[in-house]
Amino acid sequence: MDRGMFSSGLAVFFATLGSAVGLGNIWKFPYLTGQFGGGAFLMVYLLCIIFVGLPVMLSEFYLGRKSRKGAVGAFATLAPGTGGKFIGKMGVASSYLIMFFYSCVAGWVYYYLIKAISGDFAEITMESAKAQFGSVVVGPLTPIFWQFIVMAVVSAILIMGIKNGIERVTKTLMPVLFILIIICDIRALSLPGAMDGVRFLFEVDFSKLTGAAILTALGLAFFKLSLGIGTMITYASYFTKDNNLLGTAAKVALSDTLVSLLAGLAIFPTVFSFGLEPGAGPGLLFMTIPLVFSQMPFGNLLLISFFFLTSIAATTAMLSLVEVPVAYMTEEKGMSRTVAVLLNGLIIFGIGILATLSADKSSLLGGVTFMDRGFFDWFDYLSSNILMPLGGLLIVIFMSYVVDKKSIKEELTNNGSLNLNAFLPFFFIVIRYVTPALLIIIFLNAVGVIKL
Repeated sequence: MDRGMFSSGLAVFFATLGSAVGLGNIWKFPYLTGQFGGGAFLMVYLLCIIFVGLPVMLSEFYLGRKSRKGAVGAFATLAPGTGGKFIGKMGVASSYLIMFFYSCVAGWVYYYLIKAISGDFAEITMESAKAQFGSVVVGPLTPIFWQFIVMAVVSAILIMGIKNGIERVTKTLMPVLFILIIICDIRALSLPGAMDGVRFLFEVDFSKLTGAAILTALGLAFFKLSLGIGTMITYASYFTKDNNLLGTAAKVALSDTLVSLLAGLAIFPTVFSFGLEPGAGPGLLFMTIPLVFSQMPFGNLLLISFFFLTSIAATTAMLSLVEVPVAYMTEEKGMSRTVAVLLNGLIIFGIGILATLSADKSSLLGGVTFMDRGFFDWFDYLSSNILMPLGGLLIVIFMSYVVDKKSIKEELTNNGSLNLNAFLPFFFIVIRYVTPALLIIIFLNAVGVIKL
């Protein structure tokens, strides 16, 4: 079967960055950076990237490119009979669970983009902003319709294949995302009181660097890069043979952080300028931003730009998530790519409706809970708190104790063409001892065993 490949190193970078950049980059990371000490938190986060993010990403890159298989086939190819396929199947399951609720939120973003284009946010007030968000979330038909639109867009891109679909879209949209963020930054930084928002993001305050802050930085260094769920394994299976895996991993990690900080510079100077609450969470996207942008000169144009860049982040992240089960079905089950994409689109949309109808307490299924969690929250909890950290832990254990070191060295150095003699000893020590220990801490914190 012709699996397809990315055409160049630039295509690899944009596709992989598109997988890492998601909705969390737009509001969650910037807010947490400001909440936990600005520059001090950023320093700790970058250290966590070195000891958690990069080792796991490089491990997934090795598994994917060496095997030329997706999340499940990579383990079966490189170490048949070891039970490694179970790790890949966990990744497939996690991708499904994330998409069940992520497609719901992406639907809200798509709808808000259309509302911005239509001028629906003119003369908006906080009360009307809350009412509009409530009508979008509660539905029930509106959020389901936009969830379907999201899945139709993602499926159409994936059907076109690796080069004509994923590569073409990410090479086009990721530069556009950067341009739109910078435009929003320029306008936000020109507002009165904007420097309060800049200080919130970057002022170094070590007094806020608590144990909880360090645990948060650890978790973000893992979760923000889409690790532990097979997306990077699957994408790496389409990498060119001469791609510098270490260079790609470092550039993606740093660019992903840059996107988050640039998004923060678009949001928080604006929020502080209008005297609003920086910790509003998703409300920053769906209530606060329409309110503040509508009160600015050319505000609606900026609002369209903002929700367009947000929809780009959602779409490119979803491409990599859906590609995990698509690769599994084409490689392991022998389906054609078109059938696999359509089947997965229907599965995600069908079960995702449960998340959409339970996203709010007043939604149709909002009162249906188990152990105080509805469908939306369970899909999020099981993927983010259980399967993702466990998947990352099992991947580095597999790399440390099952895969031959010589094979890893050959793949990471492109058969000796890259000089990584200073890096590889550090890498082998970190993935055997340091990264597993830190991933165990992330897991225990995620399930509530460790609380600081």
